[in-house]
Formats: sequence, C-alpha cells, structure tokens
Amino acid sequence: MKKERRHCHYCGEIIIKKEEDGVPRDYCPACRSFFYENPLPVVASILEISREILLVKRNRHPYKGYWCLPTGFAETGEGIEEAALRELREETGIKGRIVKLLDVDSYKSRFYGDLLFLTFVVEQVSGKLMAGDDSDLARFWPIHKLPALAFRPNAHAVETYIKSKRDHWAIFDAIEREDKQPPAGGAKPNVLTRRLIDFIMRNKDKIIDRWLADVAVAASTLEYRKVEQTVLYNICDKILSQISLWLSGLYDVDRIRNFFTKLGRERKREGFRISQTLSALSLIRKHIWESSLAPDAKGRNVEFYMTYELQRRMTIFFDMAVFYLTRGYEE
Repeated sequence: MKKERRHCHYCGEIIIKKEEDGVPRDYCPACRSFFYENPLPVVASILEISREILLVKRNRHPYKGYWCLPTGFAETGEGIEEAALRELREETGIKGRIVKLLDVDSYKSRFYGDLLFLTFVVEQVSGKLMAGDDSDLARFWPIHKLPALAFRPNAHAVETYIKSKRDHWAIFDAIEREDKQPPAGGAKPNVLTRRLIDFIMRNKDKIIDRWLADVAVAASTLEYRKVEQTVLYNICDKILSQISLWLSGLYDVDRIRNFFTKLGRERKREGFRISQTLSALSLIRKHIWESSLAPDAKGRNVEFYMTYELQRRMTIFFDMAVFYLTRGYEE
C-alpha cells in the first residue's frame, strides 16, 4: 500500500490537508507550500513478430508470477521513448526502435498511486532474447493464446493493437489461401496484388504522417485543422485499410459504397463542406502516389510496372470513393 506523506521534507513540520482550487492537497503550514501528487509515467512496449507478442514473467511484486508487456517507470531526465526502449532492453535483451505511440491509459495502483501508461509499438533492431533482472522469463506468445496480463493498461493496449492489425492479417490470410491453389498452367496468382498491399501497409504510417502535415497547412482543408490529430489519423488509417481490403478482393463495390456513403453523411452532419472533404481524400491519393515514386531504403524506386498498376487501381478506387462520398452528402 502506498504510504501517505506525514511530514514536510523541507522543514519536518506535520502535513495538513488544505483545499486549493477545490482540491484537497497536502500542505505545510510552516513553509506555506502545497505538495502536488501527479501521475507517475509508466512505459510499455509491444513487439510483435508473426502474430506473436513479446511478454515477460514478473519476478517481483506487485503481481509476481504474472505476465506483462516489457513495462517500467520512466526515469528523471529520460525521454519517454528512450525509457520505453531501455525497459525493453533491460527486461528482454532486445534493442528496439519506436514505430509509434499506440495507447495512453490511466491506472490507479495501490502500491504507487496514480499512474499514466504510455504504450509504444516497437520493432526489433538487434539483441538476443533473454530475461532481465526484473523477470523470470521472456518469450513470444501467439495472439490467440495470450495469458492473463498483470496490468489492465497492458491488456487494453494489446487489445487495441490486435484490433488495428485484423484487417492487415485478414488480407494476407486471404491471399495466402489463394496462393495455395494455383490455377492451371502453374502461374502464381496475386503476386502483384500481394506486393501492392505490402507496399501500402509498409508505408502506411509514413503516408498518414505526411497526409496529416499536408492537411494542417493546405488552404483547401482548413476545416480539418479543428479536428484532433488522433481522430484524423484514424480516418486516414481506415481509408488505407479500405484500399488494401479492396485490392485483396475481400471488399466488393457494395462495401466501398457503404463505407464512403456513410463517411459522406458523417462529414455533412459534422458541418464539413464537401469541397474540404474531397480535398482531404485527394491528398491521401497524392501521398500514396508520392510514396510509390520515392526511393526505398536501398535507393530504388518501386518498379515501373508496379507503379503503373498501383496508379491504375488507385484511379478506379478513388473514382468510386469520390462518387459515393458525394452521394452521402446528397442523402
């Protein structure tokens, strides 16, 4: 149980409770000073490989013997991302790289009081998997066999992560099933489709970040500046998922129609002009196209035939998107 403050750590006087701005706080009458209890920052990391998530088994209280994500407190003077990577390295032996911030959650601990959990998605850069001082074991668990986790924010973050990846996994499962049934003549189906989808998924965060930056300054999307970044991120993420699902054959024209008609109705209800909405949509297309022209890590552009096919399919998709989005406004 977290101990309460009894004495002022400046003068040793007994602490009393006094209200400030309607909130009862610890107060030293001798120093005339309030003491503020702020949530402690806790970092956690999700490292997933082939639908398995890295967990560690705790060897100390609280929740000794339970599994959790690589989790720990940020230190004074330490950047929050730096703290997450340090905890990952110390608890699992893995050196990682931050991909993105996934989840922020509040949690009340009877040992430490109010905590603020920040969970990052990371990818492995180097290192060898091994348990650290704070854990008995470190291992990857299949997403469908995860044990009960020690901390509720860990469980919530894992649930959020799995939900965000379901469309991605469904796409590749569908393609893999078709690949196992090659047509007569031995030609491999969906090789180009797989590459197109992989390109979009691999560059998704980059496309979204560039789209967010563009929407924030473009004169044709002024109304989007009042929307929270997380909301805009999710909008763009959903549209990119729609493109991938359509490319994979999991979504037909009816689903595209339903999605964008609903999107048009929602934007109209929220007071967005149709010109602003269509401009924001066109900027997504722009950044998919620019990403396909940019050199990859090896200094090569996407092959010409793949770029051509991507442009052809994007034209069909966005023509449908614009039409049904407009229908949504008209309804």
